[in-house]
Amino acid sequence: MTVLAPALVAALLTAAPSSPQVRILNRRVERNQVLATALRSAGLDAGQTDRVVAALQGVFDFRKSRVGDQLRLVFRGGELDHFDYRQSPVDEWQVRRDGERYVARKREVEVETQVSRVELEVASSLYDAAVTAKEDPTIALALADVFAWDIDFYVDVRKGDRVRCLVEKVLSKGRLLRYGEVLAAEYRGESVGTKRVFRWQPPDGEWSYFQEDGTSARKAFLKSPLKFAHVTSRFGMRFHPVLEYLKAHQGVDYGAAIGTPVWSVADGTVTLAGNTGAGGNSVCVRHRNGFETCYLHLSSYGAGVRTGARVAQKQVIGYSGNTGRTTGPHLHFAMKRNGAFVNPLNQKFPRNEPVPASLLARFRETVAPIAASLDAPSLATVTRPGG
Repeated sequence: MTVLAPALVAALLTAAPSSPQVRILNRRVERNQVLATALRSAGLDAGQTDRVVAALQGVFDFRKSRVGDQLRLVFRGGELDHFDYRQSPVDEWQVRRDGERYVARKREVEVETQVSRVELEVASSLYDAAVTAKEDPTIALALADVFAWDIDFYVDVRKGDRVRCLVEKVLSKGRLLRYGEVLAAEYRGESVGTKRVFRWQPPDGEWSYFQEDGTSARKAFLKSPLKFAHVTSRFGMRFHPVLEYLKAHQGVDYGAAIGTPVWSVADGTVTLAGNTGAGGNSVCVRHRNGFETCYLHLSSYGAGVRTGARVAQKQVIGYSGNTGRTTGPHLHFAMKRNGAFVNPLNQKFPRNEPVPASLLARFRETVAPIAASLDAPSLATVTRPGG
């Protein structure tokens, strides 16, 4: 083995080029920021910012930038070497330096879709039942959406109620990214009985939910304007908490955090979208058959919601708030029929059109194996490529 003289070693070390300094910054998009301002606040100069934004043109839809999106910037020798923009485990855009320019692409993520059975037992709420079952709580939102015409998840849920469903799970390397479509679901409840629905698409029609006998699961009106909250004040006489006297309460109050999405319970036309004083920011919608619904104390309005606009059932028309005469954040929901206030919780609405008689045999043939999987003691997971 050859031993180098200490003086020679020192000379070699001195002559060796040092590695460019690498600096990594992690940031998030903040409120009232667009991507360009987020990059500038992270330390990019105007020229670098313009080149990064130009590289992303046509690759990333800047309108979909959201508060909380993650930014990762890697600087080498003081210059931006690469930049990652991440919205979720499967939604990430990468910008890499190529000489004097930058090149962008969306990161490819391999995903698979599995159909799995999920079973929940309610102790306090559907949300908590999902957590107890070690499922992502968003499955509770999906199920509330499926049963929105028959179950009010603020007043109808009881301890011991049971839910099972067949649902698509979108996975990446075994990790749950999100739930896909609910293919079938069953709710067995003390107050609502058994509700059982299946997702099916008729020829030349749209996907929808039907009961096992072919009856539509959909109705003209939803049971509630919110997916999850609790009733804090019912329809009828009550002692007003602000005015401090007995007063008719011509609607239902739902306790909900500021910013909770509020959806229209039925198709209709907006007759009012503005501040009403005591009612705060309000939206009223006229529906068929003489019905009108109003949503009060909103923090803000849904996209495109204005007087005269058409809205669809389940369209977000606003976000719950604390505007007007209130003692705390909540949504006041009122319903009129032919100009007179009625109790929203007592109304009975007809179902949409059932499966046509000519297609009933095909529907039953399609649903039969799905029902068998829903009822089976255990379910072999079915894997499908893609997401």
